[in-house]
Amino acid sequence: MTQTTPKLRFGLWYAFRNPPQWHQPYQDLYAEVLEQIVWAEQIGYDDVWLTEHHFAEDGHAPSPLPQAAAIAVKTKTMRIGTGVMLLPLYHPVRVAEDAATIDILSNGRFELGIGVGYRVEEFAGLGISRNQRGRRANESLEIIRRLWAGDTVTYNGKYFQIENTRLTPGPVQQPHPPIWVGGFSPAAVKRAARLGDGYIGTGDMAEMAKLYCDELRALGKDADNPKLAGGYFWLIVANDPDKAWSEIGPHVLYQINVYAEWLKKAGQELFPHLEDETALKASGILNIVTPETAVQMIKDYIAAVPIQRFYTWTIPPGYPVSKMNQHLELFATKVMPHFR
Repeated sequence: MTQTTPKLRFGLWYAFRNPPQWHQPYQDLYAEVLEQIVWAEQIGYDDVWLTEHHFAEDGHAPSPLPQAAAIAVKTKTMRIGTGVMLLPLYHPVRVAEDAATIDILSNGRFELGIGVGYRVEEFAGLGISRNQRGRRANESLEIIRRLWAGDTVTYNGKYFQIENTRLTPGPVQQPHPPIWVGGFSPAAVKRAARLGDGYIGTGDMAEMAKLYCDELRALGKDADNPKLAGGYFWLIVANDPDKAWSEIGPHVLYQINVYAEWLKKAGQELFPHLEDETALKASGILNIVTPETAVQMIKDYIAAVPIQRFYTWTIPPGYPVSKMNQHLELFATKVMPHFR
């Protein structure tokens, strides 16, 4: 490692998906993932990120805050973040309270990452207008920050009205747990600069990271050391990449095509529908490589986007949790030391 290589934190990223064709009892899946997180902390992983969706056939985790609380009491040093929580679907006072409780349980290791969501069924099922999601998130972030700061808050917004409300108990971290804002639109990036402490994304973030820094400058904030979290959508290391690809490919193909269907219904085209594993391989979304190649890929990534927090998906939907341990351990021993 050269002196110019920045130090990175490395994270896991979970969705707890349980597709029908590979179904197992949910209690077994959740227990295995929690066990893996505890073990991963012991071998050097720094962060865990939890994502959120609702009403999915494969049980994509709808409740990241209870999961974060469970992780908080089972781990010692790992930072625990939502990557991301769908803020417009919640009342901000309850988010502030629950997140503060997780921060207490973890002794100051919680980080709140939020997005506005997109999936049509989620907003319909929870009775919230999808067209209001950005503005609801803006109001919520303002309220959460003020509550975490210890203010007694009276707020008369379009979506939330609060009178003389003070949070107790408050979070351990001062002035407050870090707030990350994610999303793939300019509006999300501007929200991150205006109301967050950092921008969280995935995949090719170069354009959005530049916009984030430009927006920070426009707001008179520090743009020389932007707080950025991201990484390749899938980066798995293996001693035999071809063998691993044949085992993992069907699970990632399933994942991408579910995302493509959801996004298309929402009027977005972030992921294409992929006909088969040949198309998946051509897309470059799934990277299964040797440790040496992974080191170079991460160096290339941070040269384009100066992230401090690297993460990638951990468990392909339906793939046995324990079978990923060999890949996680290889990554921890052969890749992560190059960036410490």
